[in-house]
Amino acid sequence: MKQYLPRLKEALKSSAGTSQIPILIAALHPKMLDLAASEANGTFPYLVPPEHTAKVRAQIGSHPWLCVEQAVILEADAAKARAAARQFMSLYIPNLPNYVNNLRALGYSDADFQNGCSDRLVDAIVAWGTEGKIRERIQAHLAAGATDVCIQALRSDSPASLSPDVRAIEALAPGN
Repeated sequence: MKQYLPRLKEALKSSAGTSQIPILIAALHPKMLDLAASEANGTFPYLVPPEHTAKVRAQIGSHPWLCVEQAVILEADAAKARAAARQFMSLYIPNLPNYVNNLRALGYSDADFQNGCSDRLVDAIVAWGTEGKIRERIQAHLAAGATDVCIQALRSDSPASLSPDVRAIEALAPGN
């Protein structure tokens, strides 16, 4: 990545005629976060709770962008919401060790990763419920130091669908 970033910056400068195109690194762990802070415009952490956002902001300082992904499910029924969240999370946990290790560093244990993940872990990663409850989670990331929170609007009626929940996007759009 250290060799890649200068090449990327040069390619962007020559193709766009400017070096003002922002570069964000999808970083979770300390070394990549340091690189995102020093050599890029910031970071875009994925599959993280607000406590990770606070930890990252403390590490990278106040200047770099911290654009956090937050999966959301506009569904008040806990069983439906958690079932959809578990299906979404199964793409990452336990299959991708970088996400599991990041969550372990935040205090989650092996028990949290078993049987489709614990309710505690599901609730930490996927904001579900009413619009108000989801907005509270978005606000928690902002209060923890996120510059932006990018929602991934999952569907409770069809969790495997690649099409987002447009209702959630419209309800949670800035200005609504």
